[in-house]
Amino acid sequence: MIAVIQRVSEASVRIDGAIKSSIGNGLLILLGIEDADGDDDITWLCNKMINLRIFDDEEGIMNKSLIDTNGEILLISQFTLHASTKKGNRPSYLKAAKSEISIPLYEQFIDELQTTLGKQVGTGEFGADMKVSLLNDGPVTIIIDSKDRK
Repeated sequence: MIAVIQRVSEASVRIDGAIKSSIGNGLLILLGIEDADGDDDITWLCNKMINLRIFDDEEGIMNKSLIDTNGEILLISQFTLHASTKKGNRPSYLKAAKSEISIPLYEQFIDELQTTLGKQVGTGEFGADMKVSLLNDGPVTIIIDSKDRK
């Protein structure tokens, strides 16, 4: 799994012109799922994201986690994170998991985040044409690949 994590002051996702989800301070997470992903990737990545110390403490130092700040999460599925651009100018998405694999993993990821965080997580809609808006705070943007943890 690949996650692009952005610390935000606010973020929202629109589908067909209507707001599906919105958050205040917290993390906007773009999540790419591949065929090789499984339960261990979900657990590791969820724990890593909510415990990242990327929020400012009282002295302005990034020393607090999402849990410490009682922040929110907006999770958006994004298969294009697995794009290969090695050949030609048209990206290949062969590494991205097909929907029969990725949808259950995405739903499991949402459940794990909500359980670990102890509150609802905002989401987009898998496979929908989404318009994502954000106010990046910092800016702070971090990319994590669950396959790089070992």
